[in-house]
Amino acid sequence: MAATLRDVADRAQVSVRTVSNVVSGYEHVSEKMRQRVLRAIEELGYIPNPVARTLRTGKTGLLSLVVPEIDVPYFSQLAREVIDAAADLGFQVMIDQTGHDHERERQLLRGGGRRNLFDGMLFAPLATGDELRDVDPARSSPLILLGEHVFDRRFDHVAIDNVVAAHDATTHLLDRGRTRIAAIGAQPKEMYATPLQRTEGFRKALDEHGLEPVNALQATAAHYGRADGYAATASLLRESPRPDAIFCYSDLLAMGAIRAVFDAGLRVPEDVAIIGIDDIEEGRYSRPSLSTVSLDTPFIARTAVSRLAARIENPGLPAEEFVAPHKLLARESTG
Repeated sequence: MAATLRDVADRAQVSVRTVSNVVSGYEHVSEKMRQRVLRAIEELGYIPNPVARTLRTGKTGLLSLVVPEIDVPYFSQLAREVIDAAADLGFQVMIDQTGHDHERERQLLRGGGRRNLFDGMLFAPLATGDELRDVDPARSSPLILLGEHVFDRRFDHVAIDNVVAAHDATTHLLDRGRTRIAAIGAQPKEMYATPLQRTEGFRKALDEHGLEPVNALQATAAHYGRADGYAATASLLRESPRPDAIFCYSDLLAMGAIRAVFDAGLRVPEDVAIIGIDDIEEGRYSRPSLSTVSLDTPFIARTAVSRLAARIENPGLPAEEFVAPHKLLARESTG
């Protein structure tokens, strides 16, 4: 027969409550006691019963992470960091994706029958706007917003300062002597917060250097993939005079831009300097290596998970905004 909580307690010579605290990830257990219980669990092959835990505590130990696209490198890295941070606090994570779909985001926010599966949700929206205004924080499950959103004092929000990050990237190009700077990443139809903020930072940097943004050099991108970066850059290079630098709103856009410059018979960075945002691994090993704005993804994940855990225990906490640090990494693509 399968080992029970009582069997583990007897083997470790501790109370059943102590075993339950260790299994639940309760932090106020001495390390010596925790190790004793963990050894007993391993020796007996004990497997916690999630149904019993839910009935006993009212909590499932599960968190939901919702991202637009799991195969985008930034969101893959974020998911890995969230899973690690959650495990440290005794939670498991289930991942879902929206595919940039408004209705899908509405469904996940409303929860329906899924709501009781999770103790809380980490939500990285792209399409969400009015949908959030339909969610009552007092009546919904604990929710932390990541990235795309403007802090409205209703929900906790963890993100970088997109205006400053874009400003830093553009200033780096200006400091390299580039004066005809293009930007790729404005959204053609939707009024998403992140591209709007990055456009603001781009234009602010140009203004500080006495330059007017050239409308023909501000390319839209329906998505932030390599193909979108390639297509936008190919179009920009047909402008006369062509840009001498391109600020891409994501590293994947930048990877496509580098290929488009190469296919046009030009060189990076000699003819066109290129910089992105995200610091994905691919950019570190490309040739030329990609200059970028690196986001502190571990900080975002740890802060979001710890805040969600606190909100699960105390739903009445006032909403806060947490700004993650970032840093500019100059590599070969900007010389």
